[in-house]
Amino acid sequence: MFRFANPHFLWLLAVVPLFVALFFIALYGRKRRLARFGNPATLEELMSGVSMGSVVLKFVLFCGAWMLLAFVAARPQLGSRLREQKTQGVEMMLAVDVSNSMLAEDFEPNRLERTKYAVNKLFDGLQQDRVGLIVFAGEPKVQLPITSDYRMAKAFARRIDPSLVSVQGTDIGKALEQALLAFSGDADEPRSRVVILITDGEDHEGGALEVAERAKELGVRIYTVGIGTPEGAPIQIGGEFIKDEKGDMVVSKLDEATLSRIAEVTGGAYVRSSKHSIGLDEIVKSINEMEQTELSTVQFEEYDEQYQYLLLAAIILLMLDVLLINVFIKGYA
Repeated sequence: MFRFANPHFLWLLAVVPLFVALFFIALYGRKRRLARFGNPATLEELMSGVSMGSVVLKFVLFCGAWMLLAFVAARPQLGSRLREQKTQGVEMMLAVDVSNSMLAEDFEPNRLERTKYAVNKLFDGLQQDRVGLIVFAGEPKVQLPITSDYRMAKAFARRIDPSLVSVQGTDIGKALEQALLAFSGDADEPRSRVVILITDGEDHEGGALEVAERAKELGVRIYTVGIGTPEGAPIQIGGEFIKDEKGDMVVSKLDEATLSRIAEVTGGAYVRSSKHSIGLDEIVKSINEMEQTELSTVQFEEYDEQYQYLLLAAIILLMLDVLLINVFIKGYA
């Protein structure tokens, strides 16, 4: 694994364009000064000992040395030894509904945006658990495999959007099936695993309860979060409201009965979102009370410094720069 131990020093590279600008300003000033004494072409012939190529070369060497020294200060490193770290935690797979019904605006600004905000807050509060992310509509898609990298998880959560899934509709059963397959290791291996299903509950295909029974056999608890209101709200896409075949406005309503049964089968819990809280905090509190199992994470323990080679190259460039100093002085005399 490659990394920079001090990446903030890479900002030194931003100075290079300033050097280039100052160099061309200096060349322009020199040209104007020479023009005061006569025709520039004639003066160039009289100053045959001056080599503009040497001046440019000296500047290139200086810039090259500066860039190399910036990388040296940032300390490039390569991971050289792997270490398996043991922690106690839970594997948590989030299945987020991204069907068009999640664009209903009974939650501000809409159901999906409120969900994304809550998921980001959830990742902020985790410490030793592993998380994964599935988005689904008419078909599921693993957006993020199980990981302990919460920064990456938050980055993927921010990109949740209906366009991630090509088939619209809402198939909760397929989403739960994909969640069970997405856990790390052997599915029959005993460990603490949970699925958090966030949806408005409008299951168009059925089969979710059968998958919940399968999850129960595997020891996986399913927690369901119902987002929306029983009264429902119309769905607006591109400034236009979705209508059915009869021309009536489609109203998406929260189906709490299905979500409650799914959670009950697996020993999980159902939480109905409010306009003040999505409900993930309550679920995480319940998950933290579960029996946690040992999780292993492979990390790089030691890193080999790689800056020596860049430092040697920088020294060589500086030495060449010094050798051209006399030419440089003559070029600006």
